[in-house]
Amino acid sequence: MNPQLTEIRVRGYHLDVYGHVNNARYLEFLEEARWHFFETSGALQRFMDSGLAFVVVNINISYRRPALLNESLVLHTSVKTINRRSGVLHQVIHLKDTEIVVADADVTFCLYDPKQDRSIAIEGEVLQLLEQMAAL
Repeated sequence: MNPQLTEIRVRGYHLDVYGHVNNARYLEFLEEARWHFFETSGALQRFMDSGLAFVVVNINISYRRPALLNESLVLHTSVKTINRRSGVLHQVIHLKDTEIVVADADVTFCLYDPKQDRSIAIEGEVLQLLEQMAAL
């Protein structure tokens, strides 16, 4: 299974009164794809074992085309940038088996230590793991 790709089928409960996916649902789709990315790359358990958390601090999303009932969407997730204080995941939602972009987003995150109740530097093993994921 490719850790970068997540498929989601549009269901009736995803739709708004206009018959297309509500803008807020895209945030859920993107989150599902991020979980899939971390899970299938083997990174999720390592991050959970560390006791640290990734916290989304900003999402910039562009809606390109409405997604409709029963369409299959493929979400591509990749590590775009990593620096000492934050990282950015780039996500693109395509209509399955096409080059049609439904939406794309840059998701900025920081590394959070709940014991210290603050964000911490991205370094050491966590940095190495993110760099490995960037190479996928």
